[in-house]
Amino acid sequence: MTKKLTVPYLPALDGASLSDASALMELHATRESIDVLNWRAAFPYKPVVVFDVARGAADLYIHYFVRGLSLRATADRDGIFVHQDSCVEFFMRRDGEMNYINFEFNCIGTCYARRQTSRKDGVLLAAEEFRSIRRYTSVQCEAFDEKRGLYAWELTLAIPFRVMGLDPGNLPEKIFGNFYKCADGTEHPHYVTWNPIDLPAPDYHCPKFFGEIYLR
Repeated sequence: MTKKLTVPYLPALDGASLSDASALMELHATRESIDVLNWRAAFPYKPVVVFDVARGAADLYIHYFVRGLSLRATADRDGIFVHQDSCVEFFMRRDGEMNYINFEFNCIGTCYARRQTSRKDGVLLAAEEFRSIRRYTSVQCEAFDEKRGLYAWELTLAIPFRVMGLDPGNLPEKIFGNFYKCADGTEHPHYVTWNPIDLPAPDYHCPKFFGEIYLR
């Protein structure tokens, strides 16, 4: 099964703060859930995860809402692994290619992103590219060890199309991608996806299982 979604163009996003963008997206973006437990037997826990997605002229906007057990954010600078923390992810590839980019963010907005030819082979984004990805989080911005209990948090992102390898003046009809939630290093590790992944063990680096994302 391949899921499809349409990313609407919202001109009001251009020039808006990310906090204002979140409110605009609440009303006008496409909303989807990250709710597929591909590996239920080994990892049965499923937090509530919803994302809104829309675009401006130059950026893809994603707003994540998460409610679940435990909160962790030990990665405090871009370019280091964040998947052990409370983490949301967006992987994408261009139509006709199998190379892809993984954008991964912990709950305080720290980003790990690489241009990948495979799970093992890839190149980190340049420092200026990391800086160009705008982020707004409902969580404190300092790193912290795992907090036990039930938490709700939100993260809004604006990822430039140029960082994704796309020309904002000539966007393609569609790209391919998947949206994920994980938290490998917490008391309740989980691996939840938007589009299903038909593999025996957790692996997000599998572009053949990306869904279709149409850019309006």
